[in-house]
Amino acid sequence: MSSIKISFALLFIYGILAQDSLGLSPVILIPGDGGSQLEAKLNRTSVVHYICAKTSADYFNIWLNLELLVPFVIDCWVDNLRLEYDNVTRTTRNPVGVDVRVPGWGTPEPVEWLDPSHDKSGAYFNSIADALVKIGYVRNVSIRGAPYDFRRAPNENAEFFVKLKTLVEDTYNTNNKTSVTLLVHSMGGSMALHFLRLQPQAWKDQYIRRLLSLSTPWGGAVKALKTFAIGDDLGSRVLRESVLRAQQVTCPSLAWLLPSRLFWKPQEVLVQTDKYNYTINDLQKLFTDMNLPDAWEMRKDTEQFSTDFSAPGVEVHCVYGYNISTVDRLVYKPGSWLDGRPLLAAGDGDGTVNARSLAACEHWARRVGYTTSTTTLNNKPVKALPLPNAEHLDILHDPRVLDYVATVMRRP
Repeated sequence: MSSIKISFALLFIYGILAQDSLGLSPVILIPGDGGSQLEAKLNRTSVVHYICAKTSADYFNIWLNLELLVPFVIDCWVDNLRLEYDNVTRTTRNPVGVDVRVPGWGTPEPVEWLDPSHDKSGAYFNSIADALVKIGYVRNVSIRGAPYDFRRAPNENAEFFVKLKTLVEDTYNTNNKTSVTLLVHSMGGSMALHFLRLQPQAWKDQYIRRLLSLSTPWGGAVKALKTFAIGDDLGSRVLRESVLRAQQVTCPSLAWLLPSRLFWKPQEVLVQTDKYNYTINDLQKLFTDMNLPDAWEMRKDTEQFSTDFSAPGVEVHCVYGYNISTVDRLVYKPGSWLDGRPLLAAGDGDGTVNARSLAACEHWARRVGYTTSTTTLNNKPVKALPLPNAEHLDILHDPRVLDYVATVMRRP
């Protein structure tokens, strides 16, 4: 069969499938930090350990690949997935001989499952996609996916926003010109907010039905600061924070997720030591003292995306958890600054993001109207749904959330 006949056949099939979800707002899933599969191809001249491969015949899954996240082998993973910052171009690059790509653009599979083998430990948007299928949605037709390189912030993801606009329009047209719901998790909500601010209001009125947000760190999180200080073990009992930190601190997205000046007061102490108490105004000194000069440069590059908190100009559903111990401040014992592990003073949140950041979307709901940098908009509904004990990642599989998503998405 010729390629033309195949194309027509696929269009016919997609047309039939689209009829099955007629009237339902098609969904594009936008993941958070760590929520997209990543593939790598190697052609290196040197490696950090003799057990590390220098070359690979083809691309292989590097995130999430549990076989690479084990002691000793993790050193190879860190060296392959780290970024190198250039403070002249203000951009990052992969190490020489490493090519990293994001597979599966437009399809939900790489954001439903971070592990291509569908190991349960790599389950991400799959429960939500299953819930949507039960009410009439069809994968790859009315459920789409928008994966991206989550290591980078908006300043290095310009191509993603261009592709996302095209994906929204294609999904709209494929589904009988039905406006699209952006269903987002964590940092994906911040990416979506930036994307929507880039679009004219007329375009949003035509193509976007709603933004359905789960656990978005609208104002950043102290946990990002904790990761810069000591790393994050990703919930594993066998991985050391300090080892993973070597990769994590190279990511501009981590600098973007630092607490925002809009939601942390200048006098609030974020890092307490016997020598100095660091506030939101002391991040340059903090990163200098930590010997992380690139972290401050990346903060300067990305802070521009956190200074405007105007509403997105679409209907918003803001679902988040609370009543879970969440790091609020780092407290170092006398004499332990830069060497020891700090006490993680806790406050309210979802275990990852602080409550004030998760609930920031409620500021939009309190306003009679709101203004963007370009125009004054009419009211857009903002629905906040705080859920007790809904953990940051587990919220994706929480029955309360699945029910809420299904209820909202049944509406035209």
